[in-house]
Amino acid sequence: MTRPVRWGILGASNFAADKMGPAIHAARGATLSGLATSSRDKAARFLAFAPDIEVFPDYEALLADRGIEAVYIPLPNHLHVEWTLRAVEAGKHVLCEKPLAMRAGEFDPVIAARDRSGLLVAEAYMIAHHPQFHRARDLVRGGAIGDLRLVDAVFSYDNSSDTANIRNRAETGGGSLPDIGVYTFGSARLVTGEEPQRLAAHILRENGVEVTAHVTGDFPSFRFSSVTSMRMHPRQEITFHGTTGFLRLTAPWNPAVFGEAQLELHRNDHSGEAPAARTTERWSRVNHYVLQIENFGRTLREGAGYPCPLEFSKATQAMIDMAYDAEGKRDG
Repeated sequence: MTRPVRWGILGASNFAADKMGPAIHAARGATLSGLATSSRDKAARFLAFAPDIEVFPDYEALLADRGIEAVYIPLPNHLHVEWTLRAVEAGKHVLCEKPLAMRAGEFDPVIAARDRSGLLVAEAYMIAHHPQFHRARDLVRGGAIGDLRLVDAVFSYDNSSDTANIRNRAETGGGSLPDIGVYTFGSARLVTGEEPQRLAAHILRENGVEVTAHVTGDFPSFRFSSVTSMRMHPRQEITFHGTTGFLRLTAPWNPAVFGEAQLELHRNDHSGEAPAARTTERWSRVNHYVLQIENFGRTLREGAGYPCPLEFSKATQAMIDMAYDAEGKRDG
């Protein structure tokens, strides 16, 4: 029987307590062995579902433990690169929460450290592990909707009342694009396999933090539109619109919270004159956080290819950089 990967978590964030800690605990081939936090109250949330977990007083103590093989890093955005590199130096495999870096160039030392060490280092881009995106990719690239003409994505929520949230603070790498633009941008790239050629961005800011961004632009074979906001009513969906049909994911990015993961495929008859026929596929019990941990473990133990390497994540960050650089420019 394959030996389980022994995981540690750097920091007792709410997301780690609610999502990733339970996912590591539930995943096949994984054991949640350690947590680094100086807060007894925060540790209690993890001990409730993983009573055997060892609680370390600080990050360095966990990284020094030889029994911990892999670490999950859910720290504020501006600390991701630093602690990823420190974990690699300590000989740990790393799954770091997104965005791993604040600019694409910051990925380079992480990629270099990965290559030198031979360790697995990845951004926690969980949607790449969900079967709805595998299915969407196969349908779009297989011509199920004809020639792709438009990808339209919207992801919004409202955290305006939570002023202390790291997403609302410039010094901790806040903003809607780092937080959820990785999904609208990365999904288009993941499904189509194409990269953006040019972008235009219209951005709203509060206290120096980008809170709403409408980004449009061109990929080689289609137009792209993305709306991300931390000041709008919750909504999420992405549509791939082609010449003979369109494909819509109704809860693409956090289906466990927003609703059931569904893929709607709308297609015309051969003439294109009749109303579109719709088929719907559903994934009601899939936990992409668990799948992410299991795929990480398979890569470590069996040498399987990892679905989301750092190079993919760097390219998504490069697209975010393009959007910020294009701010204020008109789309031609």
